[in-house]
This record gives sequence, C-alpha cells and structure tokens, in this order.
Amino acid sequence: MATATYPPPPPFYRLYKDYLQNPKSAPEPPPPIEGTYVCFGGNYTTDDVLPSLEDQGVRQLYPKGPNIDFKKELRSLNRELQLHILELADVLLERPSQYARQVEEISLIFKNLHHLLNSLRPHQARATLIHILELQIQRRKEALEDIKRYVPKNIGDAAPN
Repeated sequence: MATATYPPPPPFYRLYKDYLQNPKSAPEPPPPIEGTYVCFGGNYTTDDVLPSLEDQGVRQLYPKGPNIDFKKELRSLNRELQLHILELADVLLERPSQYARQVEEISLIFKNLHHLLNSLRPHQARATLIHILELQIQRRKEALEDIKRYVPKNIGDAAPN
C-alpha cells in the first residue's frame, strides 16, 4: 500500500477559504472540554485534583489535614523505609517464607512517599515558572545593556557631516 509523504489536509479546511477577506466567516472553535471525557478508551477528567490515598484504597501513614510539614513527613517515611528494608534483609536470611508482609509494608511506604511528592507538584511547577521568568527578565536586561553600550558609541560614527 502506497502512502503520500505529505497527505492532503482534512476536508474541513474548506470552511476557512474566505478567512482572509472575512475573518468572521470561519466557524468558532469548539468550547473547551469540562468534566470527564473518553480518550483512546480511557476515562479522563479536566479537574486536576490529586485523589487521596483512601480513595485509592491505601492506608495513609502521615497525618491528615492541610497543614502538613512535608519535609518532616518525608524524612520520617524515608527513615521508616530504611528500617523496613533492613528488616526485610533479616527476614530473608532467617525466615525466607515470610518476606511478603515486609514487601507489602515497603510498598505502602513507597505509595505514601509518592503521594506526598505528588502533592508538592503544584508548588514545584510554580517555582519552576518563577525561575524561568526571572531568567527571561535577566536575559532581557542584559540585552538592553548591550544595546545601550553599543548605540552611543556608534551613533556618532553613522551621522553624516
């Protein structure tokens, strides 16, 4: 079966043929999707809400509420994870048939760590955006300074006598 390198545009391009003469002749874009929708067989939602651990059927190991000390809780879970990994090593040496419980506990700790880190994502995105904007401002100020240094020196050279 032969295929074209550049296939023709979809047929709805004809709706925009008079756009340059009359921009209002083109159809309005569809409204943004709100709520849930299906894409490639999966259900998705436009609400960016991190589901709680209980909604996912996982026991929460850190305190509930809006005022969580993330640094303290992450350190606590990390220490607990290290302890459980050492206990798993002991269990594997002494009672290899009883390792499943330790693996479940380690999995629970990882899920809690993952959830805590995911709840910090909005803060991370905001901080990243602030950093990018500060770099843009810095680059523009440097470009402006370069222009200011260059223009006064060369204005007198270009002026006719």
